Amino acid sequence: MTRRVPVKYGIMCAMKILGEKIFAKDADGRLESRVGTLFLKTPGLVTRRGVHAMQRVMWLDEVNAERAAEGLAPMTPEEEDEELSQSVDLVFTETMALIRPDPDHMDLAIKADEILQTMVSKRRIRFLNTHSAKVRNALRARGENWRMARAPISQEDMARQIENSRVAIDTYDRIYYYNHSTGTRYLTAEGCAGFECLPSQTLRQQIKSALRLMGSRNRFGMPEVDLFPLTTPIDIKLAFKAINPDALDDDELKAAIRKIYLDWRISMPVGLREESVDNFEWRNEMSRTLTAGPNDTAVDELIQGISPEFYRQIEWLPGAMINRGQVVFDSLWDEYGRTRDPELAQICEERVRNIIFNFARLFSDIEYINVGRITHSLARSPIAESRRGSVYIIQLKTSEREKPNVLIIRFLKWGIAEHLDEGKDLLQSILEANEYSDYILDRRLMCQQLGMRLPLRIGYGQCPERYSGHNQYNGTTVMAYYNIRNYVPGTASDKIPPPRFRNPAFALKFAVLMGEAAATDLIVGRRSTTTKENLFDKFYEVVQMGDDGLPARVQVTSHAGSFVNYLHSFEESVVPYANVVRRRREFVTDLPTFANAFVEGFERRLRAAQRDYRENRLSYDELFVHRPFDVAGSGAYRWAKTLERLDQCDCDSVVSALRKAIES
Repeated sequence: MTRRVPVKYGIMCAMKILGEKIFAKDADGRLESRVGTLFLKTPGLVTRRGVHAMQRVMWLDEVNAERAAEGLAPMTPEEEDEELSQSVDLVFTETMALIRPDPDHMDLAIKADEILQTMVSKRRIRFLNTHSAKVRNALRARGENWRMARAPISQEDMARQIENSRVAIDTYDRIYYYNHSTGTRYLTAEGCAGFECLPSQTLRQQIKSALRLMGSRNRFGMPEVDLFPLTTPIDIKLAFKAINPDALDDDELKAAIRKIYLDWRISMPVGLREESVDNFEWRNEMSRTLTAGPNDTAVDELIQGISPEFYRQIEWLPGAMINRGQVVFDSLWDEYGRTRDPELAQICEERVRNIIFNFARLFSDIEYINVGRITHSLARSPIAESRRGSVYIIQLKTSEREKPNVLIIRFLKWGIAEHLDEGKDLLQSILEANEYSDYILDRRLMCQQLGMRLPLRIGYGQCPERYSGHNQYNGTTVMAYYNIRNYVPGTASDKIPPPRFRNPAFALKFAVLMGEAAATDLIVGRRSTTTKENLFDKFYEVVQMGDDGLPARVQVTSHAGSFVNYLHSFEESVVPYANVVRRRREFVTDLPTFANAFVEGFERRLRAAQRDYRENRLSYDELFVHRPFDVAGSGAYRWAKTLERLDQCDCDSVVSALRKAIES
């Protein structure tokens, strides 16, 4: 079959296809072929069933047959080599055409991508081999992180997915974890340890089954059974395969299993030794393993240094490429504009276009920019603000910086559109949105004045959006406001792997720093605006490590919820902070010392804040005298009540209440 590929990116050619079209299915609904080879010198696509090597032979035979029909001699070996050197491997799934690029020849992969886009929508084309920095750099320089990033999975989805993947072999318990894409079952160290408790006959049956399957490959060429994590040393695998159940008695067999388990566990990274979906690090790694396919995308390498809580929570979106200073928006935007396809509407987000537009207006030296949205709350507890606003992550490379900047954009949850939704008129909505934006900055200054360690700098931006609602102003263009800050490196306090706390030095430093941060949090009265529940140690506190690997500082990424609780006494409000100690009591080796260090850090910071206010009363009291003072809850009023509470508090009484809450 021969078809003419339409003009795109200056390419036009008569494209011969050997086989069926991409995504064609047989009578049973299965793909006709899961692999393809695209040839660029003599334009053609082979989709006939077989491996890529067979498809290359098919193509050479086809070209030589055409030459013979035209009275030409067969290709020379040199010509055949050139034909093959300009080919690109493809892999097909039910919905995606995956390009497997040669990292050293990304120009061929990009050209293949352009040709494929004339056959299927660009949204259906992704790139493999993104473990290579050359592949990643080529794509992100085009503003196309979205073409290598896997769909995000929420924390709850990960836990559910892992539990649903558990399978058994023969009749024994479900100790294996099954990857539906590759067909591989994964055995963990704890699963191995469970063999030791089995009756003799079942023990031998299970070990024989595991050994047989470890040496077998399925129809995808993947191992039937493998060991988790994938970084397990080869010595562990060889030791397992060396077991001969028929040559050992029960005690010898169990001793061999026990030794493998101990060596296996010691070889594992500390964060993976707690095999539980409650262990953030283990859950992420197991989820990544279970969803990975052959040559699958390594999304965790897209931005080096990003903390685990952002792992796979980013959904990269089509954006723009910067070509010699010119902004070229992704061609999917054109497709969406023509078709208004609802599926494209989910990823061609007008906000993203506006964000890129704003950056292009402000910076003339952008080399590339990628925008992703955080689609799930990263908080361990769902009470951490059900935000109306949206959160985005920006990867921005400018010519003056060697490495890209990573920025966080958060749209304000009370903008003009939200006030219009309340039925207010346009002028009132604009005024209240402006007041709220100003109030957020005031609260940031209040928190800084009271010692909260916040990001050093933030910026504010705005972009036009069409209002869609039930208000009479439906269809009106209004401004949406956002703030922007640098990404804060580190690990959220509630995401630190539990095994880390078994190191007394680590636990002690953590307790002291969190105690100090808790006191500041209490002073500024941070609570959920909706439920009024305590937010401390549930997302916003990021622990940054020193060169020695121990906690060095705690930085608060956002002052959201501050000054919500400004009327209740410290004694009434301090009890929830005891949870910092309570939720880690099973992990620390010396609970009394850990608790005492937390309380001492808390007390030291509380007394220091009270002393600083009393010694510099004027600088505090006059900070917001120029702001409206309204007992209904204006910023200036909340500030005055906060200072009054700090001045009048009995530190001994507050600390005593905290100790009692920890001990209860």
